[in-house]
Order: sequence, then structure tokens, then C-alpha cells
Amino acid sequence: MQAAGANRALAPAAAPAVKARCCGPARVGRRGAARVTCMAAGATEPKKVLLMGGSRFIGVYLSRMLIEAGHDVTLYTRGKKDVAYQIPDDTDESYAKFAASVHHIKGDRKDEADLKAKLSGQGFQVVYDINGREASEAAPLLDTMKDLEQYIFCSSAGVYLKSGQMPHCEVDAVDPKSRHKGKLETEDLLDKSGVNWTSLRPVYIYGPLNYNPVEEWFFHRIKAGRPVPVPGSGMQITQLGHVKDLASAFVKVLANPTAYGQIYNISGERYVTFDGLALACAEAMGAPEPELVHYDPKSMDFGKAKAFPFRDQHFFASIDKAERQLDWKPEFGLVDGLRDSYQKDFGRGNYRKEADFTTDDMVLEKVKGVVAV
Repeated sequence: MQAAGANRALAPAAAPAVKARCCGPARVGRRGAARVTCMAAGATEPKKVLLMGGSRFIGVYLSRMLIEAGHDVTLYTRGKKDVAYQIPDDTDESYAKFAASVHHIKGDRKDEADLKAKLSGQGFQVVYDINGREASEAAPLLDTMKDLEQYIFCSSAGVYLKSGQMPHCEVDAVDPKSRHKGKLETEDLLDKSGVNWTSLRPVYIYGPLNYNPVEEWFFHRIKAGRPVPVPGSGMQITQLGHVKDLASAFVKVLANPTAYGQIYNISGERYVTFDGLALACAEAMGAPEPELVHYDPKSMDFGKAKAFPFRDQHFFASIDKAERQLDWKPEFGLVDGLRDSYQKDFGRGNYRKEADFTTDDMVLEKVKGVVAV
């Protein structure tokens, strides 16, 4: 190692609203009685923390917050990217402290023998599993570190079964056929393991360094002065949470007995329509409102191309349980958060993917009989 220099029952009905309270009863784990305590986490003594992943997006912010809080943090990555590069949120002073403090172990978590050899005897007290997708990836960590105090997992709100009763709550039914089923299976593994564990289920995550084309998809079109194609009526309701708010929630559950054996939805407080999101992105950029062009996705054949960055349905979750039990509250409103993302990333000429308007032109030709120039 070197320094780098669910009780899941169907929830009661809840109408879409600005904010809903529906955390339901406390989750009953397989290892004990229901936990109903709602005390806030206080100051935590320094922990030796292993962060699985951490060289991009969520882990970039989480590792900085943990080090700032006094913890000893090691990132386990494949080493394809420096773990201690400077980001726009860093000051020279804070970056110097981070770079001098963070540790790195290079390895592929899917190489079980190598992982066990590198982690055995290291004395890690807490694991943050940010990039785990399958239970088979978590099992070697549990086998190797028998004395863990806590295993904190990044799951996804995408595990919930599609429902007419919204917002999604932690007690809602889940979809075993979801593309995130590996995260469900990981939660089950952790619940059976005997370790103190906590799982966070973010909805859509946005913010600087986002490697998924969420806000970037809108920014590209608005910057180019193009119409923004939106499926259906544009009134589908969704929800975004800023990456720094997610990272702060991860810090809040650390060594917090209230969070043991618990699942928390994490996102922003407000819900937004597809149309509203396009307009919010323009506002964040200081740009004129774009033209919104609605289309019927069932009438289009995009092949394997993805024409819109969100699932074409209502998709949002209650964060009431996290707010009540963790003494946590999102810092960023939607427009402020989008502005933060734009000013520290896209607005500086940084983006993950080049603009591709191929599917846009197909929509415009179908709906308007013209192609944007």
C-alpha cells in the first residue's frame, strides 16, 4: 500500500408531490429486531477505511470528505487513473492535504486471489463498496476481512418494481429481474453475513465529473442552440441528486448504529418533469429556453442508440427516512446543483462524450419534417 503524493412490502399510496413522507416501518433485518431509533450520528473516531473504486465521480468526493473528517482512506482501483488528481472543488491547500493523505492499492476486484492477498491483514475497519455490481464481488471482501465494523454499499433506486404508487420508499417491492438485480443480491448477502451493513439507493446522480450523460445530454443540445427532443408529453416526473449530497450521506452513515441493517433512498428533495429539467439546465447555463420537441418513442426506430438519458416513466423516491434518521439534508436545489455541475465541468469545456445528434435529427425529421442545422 502506498500514499498517492428490507422488509420489502408494497408501500402505501402516495401521490406525486414536491416532497413525500413515506419511510414506512423500520426495516427488520435477519439478524435482529426492528431498529426504530432516529438519533443523529455524532462525531466519529477516525476509522481505517477501504474504498472500492473512488477514482471518478462519487468516490472522488467521498474520499475527500472522509479524509477531511480525519479518516485513513485507501482506494482499491485498477490503477487506470491517478487517484489524487486535482478537481475544481479543490483549493490548492485542500488538494495538497488530500494528495498527501490518500492511499492506493492497485488491483482488480474480480481477481479474487490477488484481492485477498493484498487486503489480508491490512486492518481495515470499514468498507465503502462504491462500484460493486454483483454479490460475487462483495463475497471475497467479507471472506477476507472477518472483523469489519461496517460494510457500506452503493445500491440503486433502480431496483424498485415499477409501481403506480409513488414515490418509491424503502419498504416498496423490488424487481428481481431489474438490470440492477446484482445490487439486490448484494444487499441480501450483506444481510445474511452478520456484518453491520448499510445500503444507499440513489436515483439519478448528477454533478461535476459525472460519467453518465445525464445533465451533459441537455448541456450539449442547449449549447448548440438545438431543439431538445423529449419523449411523450414531457410531463414524466423524475428526480436527481447531486453527487456531493450523496457523498455526504455516505459519510453520515459511517459508524452510525441507527444505519446498521438499513437501506436509504438518497436524492434531491424536489421532483422535476422532463420538460422542467430541460428548462432548468438552460437556466443553470444562463442560456435562453430551448425549443422542446415532443415525440412518440414507439413510432421511432433508433436501433440500439439511446435517444434520451432517462427511463420513459415516472421515477422518483422519498428521501424522508434518510432525512429523519441520519441528520442529513440535501444541500443543492436542482438549478443550483446544475449550475455547480456546469460551471465546474461542461462550462470549462470538459465532458465525457462528444455530442451526437443522430437520434435528434431522426426525431426532428419525423415530427417537423426538417433537420436542425
